[in-house]
Amino acid sequence: MRSNRAKVRAGVGMAATLPMLAGALALGMPAAHAADNPARQTLAGTRPAWATAKADRGASSDAAQVSARVYLSGRDATGLAAYAKAVSDPASASYGKYLSARQAKDRFGATAAQVAAVKSWLTSAGLKVTDVTEHYVAVSGDVAAAEKAFGTQLHNYAKGSRTYRAPSKAASAPEGLNGAVLTVTGLDNAPHRLSHDDQLPPPETVFRNAGPFSSSYGSNTASTLPDAYGGKIPYAVKGYTGKQLRAAYGAGTRTGKGVRVAITDAYASPTIAYDAATYAKKHGDAAWKTGQLHQVLPKSYTNTKDCSAAGWYGEETLDVEAVHAVAPAADVTYVGAQSCTDADLLDALGKVVDNHLADIVSNSWGEVESAGTPDIAAAYDQVFQLGAVEGIGFYFSSGDDGDEVASSGTKQVDIPVSSAWVTAVGGTSLAVGQRDTYQWETGWGTLKATLSDDGKSWTDFPGAFTSGAGGGTSKSVAEPGYQKGVVPDALAQANNAEGNRVVPDIAAVADPNTGFLVGQTQTLPDGKTQAYDEYRIGGTSLAAPVIAAVQALAQEAAGGTPIGFANPTIYAKYGSKLYHDVTDNPTGSGLAVARVDFVNGYDATGGLATSVRTLGKDSSLQAVKGYDDVTGVGTPARGYVESYRR
Repeated sequence: MRSNRAKVRAGVGMAATLPMLAGALALGMPAAHAADNPARQTLAGTRPAWATAKADRGASSDAAQVSARVYLSGRDATGLAAYAKAVSDPASASYGKYLSARQAKDRFGATAAQVAAVKSWLTSAGLKVTDVTEHYVAVSGDVAAAEKAFGTQLHNYAKGSRTYRAPSKAASAPEGLNGAVLTVTGLDNAPHRLSHDDQLPPPETVFRNAGPFSSSYGSNTASTLPDAYGGKIPYAVKGYTGKQLRAAYGAGTRTGKGVRVAITDAYASPTIAYDAATYAKKHGDAAWKTGQLHQVLPKSYTNTKDCSAAGWYGEETLDVEAVHAVAPAADVTYVGAQSCTDADLLDALGKVVDNHLADIVSNSWGEVESAGTPDIAAAYDQVFQLGAVEGIGFYFSSGDDGDEVASSGTKQVDIPVSSAWVTAVGGTSLAVGQRDTYQWETGWGTLKATLSDDGKSWTDFPGAFTSGAGGGTSKSVAEPGYQKGVVPDALAQANNAEGNRVVPDIAAVADPNTGFLVGQTQTLPDGKTQAYDEYRIGGTSLAAPVIAAVQALAQEAAGGTPIGFANPTIYAKYGSKLYHDVTDNPTGSGLAVARVDFVNGYDATGGLATSVRTLGKDSSLQAVKGYDDVTGVGTPARGYVESYRR
């Protein structure tokens, strides 16, 4: 499972493909401020690509209301990006010379004079300042005031079957602010953003796996079912536990002691402490110590219906239990966003950075690249860069729909995982055998065929694509230096001769058919009773916390010294025995598992559905020898954790 904002990204959803970002922004640097006229500085990327002349339906009403955020560049935006790169590069003299949160703010944050000047500009135009943080000034007001402030008209534009407001040209800021403004978000309103506060709903209806199961890969053969790929196949595992994952990825004796890991998602599961403690006890993980699990939550929540708030409970539960299962002594802080919008998730990330809540941050959410805009990308990159100078690394799941063609109609990567400033985590199908022995991995990509009515064959074998690890080449982010010389030109140059960012960087288990066992309080079928239950789950939202936990083990091996933004180090280890080089065909023959599911999702009253799941078939993406766009450089092998010892 991976929380995908495609369904719910209130306030930020876009349908058009991002244009190639030129210059610094394409490298994750601050947005350029080109002169619009002698008195204004253009805020690049603030007019969405779908706001075309053909789609223009005329001027917005002057009285319509606008809520926007003006993100601040700070004292030295160029210096921030440069230092973030240097402090993360093992070849740099500044490597590992991290700043405290206070030092980062003093060196790169906005000055009081800059904030005052921005506020004065906005209020003089007739806008009301509603919030001021270390990163932005939030304002509200009518369209007329917004047009006056940002030097652009706001028009209505057709977008699909709906009409939304957007700037008719890029917004701008007064030149006299001397570049204090990074960008502005919120001038467009696609889709509509809810503003009322809601209470969190109860957990969703229980989900259960039917079985039969394998306890380890291949331990239970489906002897009564039809052959696949020339022989009998095993039943899917019941769900791997921490002991099996620790063995697969070379944890050794490391536990993550002394390391802080943060998890960001939306909302908050009301039973997370009980569920995490119960799960650990049932599966032999170390008991949670008092104060080891923290939550940083907003005072209220919004958009709970549009964002399917209860669905995020399972996301948080998976992330928390997976981190603890692999790094049982690590300190875990869950930071819940007010909703699933970019603005609120940016706030959650900002809390981690501004208060240095952790050194490692796991993030299991994202959206297709065509739904993003350069202004939002600039805001994310600024937070990631501030984290990098503090020694904080961000790990993002790469997506669960392969090349995204099946889900969006367009081959593309996801955001913000495609940022050059985060570690993109891809996914695999993992075989852990008896006695917790690592057998093999394939790139995660699943084909499904169902059992025929007479039970003697698989219908339309091997079946249709259902899900797979996200990956591919960005259309909007330039190739970062750490990928050059490792990522094949055929991938890097797929969309641009100059080269673009390719996703992912590293990988771990993600296939739900070889997934992780999770314990969560859910609502029983009667709709009234809630009880703890367990189920197998996967997705790159499993891979991300697993890699975050492995990095916690590595940081412990480093004597507690933060790894920080890890990509330069991850790529520096490429080609060594520290990684499992994952391919789609590790055994030389087709791979598949049998799976039996409850039709209604929780018991046999609605019948059973039997299927065969072929492994290692990820849409148009392929896991091959060397770097690939399904698993990146590979998965951590024995020795990876200890390679960080200093």
